[in-house]
Amino acid sequence: MRTEARLFTGVAAFFAVTAATYGWFSHEPAGTAALTIAFLMASLVAFFLHVQYRKRGLRAQDRGDAEVLDTAGPLDFFPPHSPWPITAALGAVVLALGIVYGLWLALIGFGVVALAVFGLVFQYADRDAQRSSSPEDDSGSDSVSSTSTRSP
Repeated sequence: MRTEARLFTGVAAFFAVTAATYGWFSHEPAGTAALTIAFLMASLVAFFLHVQYRKRGLRAQDRGDAEVLDTAGPLDFFPPHSPWPITAALGAVVLALGIVYGLWLALIGFGVVALAVFGLVFQYADRDAQRSSSPEDDSGSDSVSSTSTRSP
């Protein structure tokens, strides 16, 4: 993730310089605010990727001497089904309609979106705790769960 962190740090620096220059010469608040928000979003992604790099170290994609085989194995957990993306979409639609038709509908939409985000975040929160507390199988071999995805 080192390469991606550097890439987004460069994007954030570009937007910071652009926002400062645009704000200095144009004195127009909307464009300056938009460029500042772009800088903050790129900074957030760069910070996340940097923290992941510090926590997990180099990946095979970050090493020049890595082979294709080094990236093989389980990628990550991908949920088989979830009602929360559809709930978030429904909440976004109700929120957008609430902006047009009234505050009461926007508040309902905001509540549905908040519920969906909460559900997305905590749907599998206890997954790692359940996996670490489950007893090992008798063979003692490391088994891969059937829901994991392997790279080709």
